[in-house]
Amino acid sequence: MTKNSFFILLLASTLFTSCIPIKDLVYLQNKNVSGEQNTISAVESKPYRLQVNDILSISIKAIDPKLVSIFSTTENSSTVSGKTEAALYFDGFTVDDHGNIRMPILGEINVIGYTPEEVRIVIEKKLLEEYFKTDANVFVTVKLAGFRYTINGEVGSTGTKVLFKEHVNIMEAIANSGDINTVGDRKAVTVIRQTPTGVLMSNIDLTDVNVMKSPYYYLQPNDYIYVKPLKQKTWGTGQTGIQSIGTIITLLSLATTVYLIIKK
Repeated sequence: MTKNSFFILLLASTLFTSCIPIKDLVYLQNKNVSGEQNTISAVESKPYRLQVNDILSISIKAIDPKLVSIFSTTENSSTVSGKTEAALYFDGFTVDDHGNIRMPILGEINVIGYTPEEVRIVIEKKLLEEYFKTDANVFVTVKLAGFRYTINGEVGSTGTKVLFKEHVNIMEAIANSGDINTVGDRKAVTVIRQTPTGVLMSNIDLTDVNVMKSPYYYLQPNDYIYVKPLKQKTWGTGQTGIQSIGTIITLLSLATTVYLIIKK
């Protein structure tokens, strides 16, 4: 093998091993080898059951607002629209270590393991049985004070994020975090989930359209997402062919310079 052939082979092998292929960057690919079109049915998200440290936004309304004002933490807590995340944190009802929330007049109410809708029914029933008649038209709304999740790794913006939605899938969460960087591994995104029975962890492939069948496609509040880096990041040879060629030229120039200095 000639010297020129060796350098060409070295250049080609470096380009093929260092560049990130397009198939590793595209989301939700149809990997059905037969070429047939798949019909994907996303897994339905299960109702979220409250856990310790969750924050609830509870609104109680009636025909006469003065009648229900004593059940509110602040004068304006009967209207949650337009509230900031910080206001919801301070005015909301936090689930304590015993699984209870503490409301004015109503006292402590156990909500651990309940869905927000089930908590609404409990509060509404308690109000009608102990404080109001049916014709008072008491209207109770219970929601999580924002859908919180934490994301880390190779994304545009890491940290704890809050979306004011009831259902969030992992694609929306990643888009809200500035997308996965070029050197992020889309084929093995880790989701860590805290449940009443313990911690669950799973790796999902976002490049495969069948990820929508995964029970981790729809997130649950307080999920943790980690995007690992690809090997190309540690190699430092470049993310594209142009970058790789530039790296190789730099190394060859350095080697030639050192060789000439030593030869002199």
